[in-house]
Amino acid sequence: MLRYALIRGALLIAGLLVASALIFLALRVFPGDVAQLLAGDKATPAQVDAIRTALGLDQPLALQYLDWIGGVLRGDLGTSQLNGASVAAELAQKAQVTVPLAILALTIALLIAVPLGVASAMLRGRAGGTVLNVIAQGIAAVPVVWAGMMLVVVFAVWLRVLPAQGFPQDGWADPAQALQALVLPAVTIGVVEGALLLRFVRSATLQAAGQDFVRTAAATGLTRNRALLQHGLPAVGLSIVSVLGIQIAGIIVGSVVVEQLFTLPGIGRMLVADVGTRDLVKVQGELLVLTGMVLLIGFVVDLVHRAIDPRQREAEE
Repeated sequence: MLRYALIRGALLIAGLLVASALIFLALRVFPGDVAQLLAGDKATPAQVDAIRTALGLDQPLALQYLDWIGGVLRGDLGTSQLNGASVAAELAQKAQVTVPLAILALTIALLIAVPLGVASAMLRGRAGGTVLNVIAQGIAAVPVVWAGMMLVVVFAVWLRVLPAQGFPQDGWADPAQALQALVLPAVTIGVVEGALLLRFVRSATLQAAGQDFVRTAAATGLTRNRALLQHGLPAVGLSIVSVLGIQIAGIIVGSVVVEQLFTLPGIGRMLVADVGTRDLVKVQGELLVLTGMVLLIGFVVDLVHRAIDPRQREAEE
């Protein structure tokens, strides 16, 4: 297990380095000039060149990249080219919104997908199972933005029980108010992602129901459904763990859109704003952190899956 973890850790680091290079190069393809933006429309070419030199934008791309990645390896994501603020400090502040949002959305997705996915499989061939499957397919096809807008209309406009937009200025000083602001955004992501995961849980449950150990348990006197619940669910749980990395990646990507829709001061909204102002240092730091989060989650899920799956432990031995 240790050898496997070390290999996966090395691949994680290599993946982050490759991602950092791709992010850095991709951002330099974008049109626009941050030096010209800072200087203003009336600035002379000499003034623009002076700003470009001060920001180090006149250096070769290789030197700019090495300077940036060297700082990242020291824990320094750089400073904003527009306001001089620490990128790491701003990301830490915005993460106080994005991380709880992602956790709430994942919790909602699992609460929807696991029980309803198992129920849909156990009711296969019956009206209830067909209805659950059709509803899941319909919701999974709904765009996140449209789902969020419908939830706002129902719960914020008609019922007026939840805020439509915004987040408390004092952050988590009042946890109840902060959580209330995250309910609709989290439900927006969680319902759509939960519908996608529900279909996977249903397929995994049906596959588990056809395994020999479940049929053997049913042959001992247990009903088909009871044998599945007692002996098949652990296998379903392993399957769910194996796709959690992809699921969480989808939630993180969805949070970028949802934070814009609900005007939440999270990493996603900050990223969109910084792309618009072409603050390259901030954008590349934000993209690297988001990419690192996805890769790290996949790394952890992979290790957990290997640790709890007896078949993989036996193969390693």
